[in-house]
Amino acid sequence: MTSKSISETAEAMRLALLRVDPALSRFDPLPRIISLDDFSRGHCGWSQLVGNYEDHLDTMLPGYAQHSSAMLSTLGHWEAGSHGGMDSSYALKIATRPKPGAQNVAIKRHTFRKRGPIRFEAYFTFKPEANELKLSETDVRSVGFLFDLQGGDQDADAQRVMPHLRFLNAADGKHWQKWQYKRETTKFKAVGPEDKTLSHYHLSPDGWLDLPNAEQRLCYNEIPTKVNWSYLRFDFDLETMKATGFQCNDRNFDLSGFDSIRIPAMKNLWCMLNFCLFVETDVAKRAFLYVDSICISGDF
Repeated sequence: MTSKSISETAEAMRLALLRVDPALSRFDPLPRIISLDDFSRGHCGWSQLVGNYEDHLDTMLPGYAQHSSAMLSTLGHWEAGSHGGMDSSYALKIATRPKPGAQNVAIKRHTFRKRGPIRFEAYFTFKPEANELKLSETDVRSVGFLFDLQGGDQDADAQRVMPHLRFLNAADGKHWQKWQYKRETTKFKAVGPEDKTLSHYHLSPDGWLDLPNAEQRLCYNEIPTKVNWSYLRFDFDLETMKATGFQCNDRNFDLSGFDSIRIPAMKNLWCMLNFCLFVETDVAKRAFLYVDSICISGDF
């Protein structure tokens, strides 16, 4: 066999193995799977995004102080009990506080061992708390995800790079339903009296920009207790530190003008490979982001 035919046979075998595994066949991973998060098995490393502090918790920026821990949920609701996940009883639940503009963020922390393509895939849905007999389709302001990355300690040009994408569902009661990105953050502030720790709140409401043809109508369904899962895929190259692809359900979006938040490298974050999920409410009602499963993969 030639090297080409060996490579083609190996790829065919890899795809066959993926297709027969129900947990993996719903995804289109790159050759090496970094993590497969099935939340029927637990939190799988997703935890609360805690802000930086020094000496006491009151030094934490207010944006981070509002965050709380992600939880495992059966998607319970008042009229029919538990909805459950796609093929199990549990999903990851990220919930805001019942205050207009309140946000919550969950994070998964890794480091990388090789620069190259990575892929983030997830099945997700979002709903407001079903405490009214109303459709409530504009009660969730936004849901989204971000990466928090930094080059290695031997990189001469290392930066901290933070691609952000959000689905702006509504704002001040207006239904927008569009995808946006961000390339600016707030100013860094010293935390505590020793001036050793800095912090910035990169999910502030300012600076969001529309993707080209940003509008997308996702399946919300007809009442707030009915749930449909959506597919999401984001591709990023750790070598060039640039996004290479974004898909949600049947739509592939143009990232030709996309850029990330870029700031100078920080002294304790070398080879950082973090992933975040976030949700924001538009009204005085809790908003929920549910995630059934996540596959993070790379080509190395």
